[in-house]
Amino acid sequence: MGKLLLGGALIVVFAAAALLSLIWTPYDVTALEIPERLQRPGLSHWLGTDHFGRDILSMIMVGARVSLAVALVAVGIGLGLGVPLGLLAAARAGGLVDEVVMRSADLVFAFPALLIAILITAVFGPSAFNAILAIGIFNVPVFARLTRGAALSLWQREFVMAARVAGKGAFRISVEHILPNLANLLIVQGTIQFSLGILAEAGLSYVGLGAQPPTPSWGRMLAESQTMIAIAPHLALFPGLAIVLTVLGLNVMGDGLRDRLDPQLRPRR
Repeated sequence: MGKLLLGGALIVVFAAAALLSLIWTPYDVTALEIPERLQRPGLSHWLGTDHFGRDILSMIMVGARVSLAVALVAVGIGLGLGVPLGLLAAARAGGLVDEVVMRSADLVFAFPALLIAILITAVFGPSAFNAILAIGIFNVPVFARLTRGAALSLWQREFVMAARVAGKGAFRISVEHILPNLANLLIVQGTIQFSLGILAEAGLSYVGLGAQPPTPSWGRMLAESQTMIAIAPHLALFPGLAIVLTVLGLNVMGDGLRDRLDPQLRPRR
């Protein structure tokens, strides 16, 4: 429970900052204040300013919105497409459908998210939407393979055999019996993919394939700070900490959820 609360608290902080940035930030993140450039953390700018005089705190708040939104939608794409494909492959295990789904998953796994993003942006141009698409495509085979592997063992269980005897078809069994028993596993994996999605978004933004200026992004803030670390280390410190704490919170929360939801890991009374 402690890990779940700690991870959840970290995520709530960044989620609240992201939501607050929709209506208010301490300063306008698009306004350039050259006279105030490279200020160190102080009373007027709690986390300092960047080389354009923009407030770091305000940029991190908006960057949280971008990172969390990209990762959340990408995980949603992975769940929405990968889970049905995994259920379908498990229901048709050993058949043509199973083979097509699994070989397609292997094909996507052969291309990292960064390479997929490069291919997409080469056609449509760099943007946050294309980053979502690239990360989401990479998440589909992750959830498909996980769902298929876990569902295959469930198809051999007695309650599924009883459902077959009752005359239920593969679709009803998958939805009514298989999927509910996979919910815990998918929730935990979802938190893991969420954290990986934040890292992937930061990496794509770092190389210029994510959210484009003037929208702030944690990854691009790191990229812009690398030439000024010696004179203004806070430019890299605070966005780096934001990424680390968010990913740490998600991983700790995922561990807490696993301990909470997995009956084999619960302490015996």
